Formats: sequence, structure tokens, C-alpha cells
Amino acid sequence: MMTKRQNRMTLVALLVIGVSLAGYLGLKAFNENLLYFFSPTDVAEGKAPKGKSFRLGGMVAKGSVKRDGIKVMFDVTDYANTFRISYSGILPDLFKEGQGIITTGSLVNGVFMATEVLAKHDENYMPPEVADALEKTKNKQ
Repeated sequence: MMTKRQNRMTLVALLVIGVSLAGYLGLKAFNENLLYFFSPTDVAEGKAPKGKSFRLGGMVAKGSVKRDGIKVMFDVTDYANTFRISYSGILPDLFKEGQGIITTGSLVNGVFMATEVLAKHDENYMPPEVADALEKTKNKQ
């Protein structure tokens, strides 16, 4: 027979274990759903995850946009490296060549298969990740 104190200590121990387990599972699920941002140079250097979704951002290369119905192919560059993007869907109204964008998707045989394309809001706005990546690339040159 357990005393009141032993019952209380067992309950506290089970509560601590339960909260710890819930915290661990929550952090694990959160970490698996994070989409990290990479520049074309980061991807070329092999820093992007293999077989997982991530964000790739840069400038849409001038003269690279090719449309075939709803499918669009274009290049994204950080002026040091360039990647081909394939996207099926309706592009944002603000999408155009020479503009900063962020795409979400994964790399398949050297082509980035995008599931989402985000364009900058106006002429003065650049996604912070894209601006930082372009700045790093300029500093390397």
C-alpha cells in the first residue's frame, strides 16, 4: 500500500514525464515543418536538404521566362549561381523578370519543382532573405 506522499510523488513524476514528452513531440513536429530559405549559391554548394521541401529565392533572370499554358519555366539567380524553376499554376500578378521572388518546393534532377511562388509587394520591397543572399553574393565577388 502506497502512502499519500508516495501517491503524490508518483503523480508529479508522471506529470513531468507527460509534459516533457508532449514538449519533445511538439518541437519535433515543428522542426519537421520548417521550410528553410536557401539562395541559388547555397543550393549549388549542397547546403539545401535532399528530398525535402525548402525555399529558394533570388531574382528572376531576364529573358528566362518560358510559358506553356499553365506551366512556367524560369531561372532564379543570385548573380553567382542560377537555378531553373518549374511551376504549374497561376503566378502572382507582381511576378516579372528582374524581380525578387521566393519559391517553395524541392530539387529534382537539377530543376527546382516549385509548389508556390511568392513575389515582392512593390518596387521598393525585397524579401529580407533574398536581400541578404544577394548581399552575401555581392560581397564574395
